[in-house]
Amino acid sequence: MAVATDRLDAVVDAYLAHLAVERGSSPNTLRAYGNDLRRYTGHLRGSGVADLAAAREADVSGFVVALRSGETPLAASSTARALAAVRGLHRFAARDGLVPDDVSRAVTPPAAAKRLPRTLSVDEVEQLLAGCIGDGPTGLRDRALLELLYSTGARISEAVGIDVDDLDTSTRTVLLRGKGGKQRIVPVGRPALAAVDAWLVRGRPALSARSHGTPALLLNARGRRLSRQSAWHVLRGAAEVAGVRTEVSPHTLRHCFATHLLSGGADVRVVQELLGHASVATTQVYTHVSVDALREVYATAHPRARA
Repeated sequence: MAVATDRLDAVVDAYLAHLAVERGSSPNTLRAYGNDLRRYTGHLRGSGVADLAAAREADVSGFVVALRSGETPLAASSTARALAAVRGLHRFAARDGLVPDDVSRAVTPPAAAKRLPRTLSVDEVEQLLAGCIGDGPTGLRDRALLELLYSTGARISEAVGIDVDDLDTSTRTVLLRGKGGKQRIVPVGRPALAAVDAWLVRGRPALSARSHGTPALLLNARGRRLSRQSAWHVLRGAAEVAGVRTEVSPHTLRHCFATHLLSGGADVRVVQELLGHASVATTQVYTHVSVDALREVYATAHPRARA
């Protein structure tokens, strides 16, 4: 048995050496992979498999199940990392002729739990928008940016990609350029239009004079198109000024847009179109947020909710 056991260790050592020399993996990566693979070989031995060539797909699947259901179950992300190490080992061994076949290739990692997007209440959004103060060019621009993000559900990259001519004030719509070059036209609310108008009249001319001219709607201090990173800093800074305690992200106002629409009775497929989602399944995550909000209202308002 000792000789067979050495075979498992030898394959693992050869694979780790391959990662170090040919892939240039970092010491931390090698350490993590080593720990995962030692755990895997321990699982194989416990199942009576003393040679990697004798392992079957069921052994790999059983390892995944053991990681998820042991005394200290691993999270889906940690299990996926361990499986990646195991699949790399089997792929390496099959490629080098150490085993007849890669029995791990059909084994998939467990699905990670869907994290519901963080959203703000309507009052918190109003508080956030109030964090954009000042009548100077940047203050007017920042207010226009945040109003547009909340009014249209645009991604930050889409908002900074808007050109002046993309906004149609007569129809109160704006053209957004989404992922993969896909375009969509979405409505713009009156408060957002008012903020954009104030920016165009009293703010943008001062900044556009500092460059050779650009069609971009939103400009930075040098008169060029505002970057995604700068727009994210605007959002975060407004949250700090307004004292919004909920953690914000680049997509916070997009999440709020979708959640508040659904809470107000909008059809999920309409929201899908407004967000530019290819599949309604992507949009349906927001229905869970709305259900949670309804459940909270029910729990506090219904006389029998706590019975």
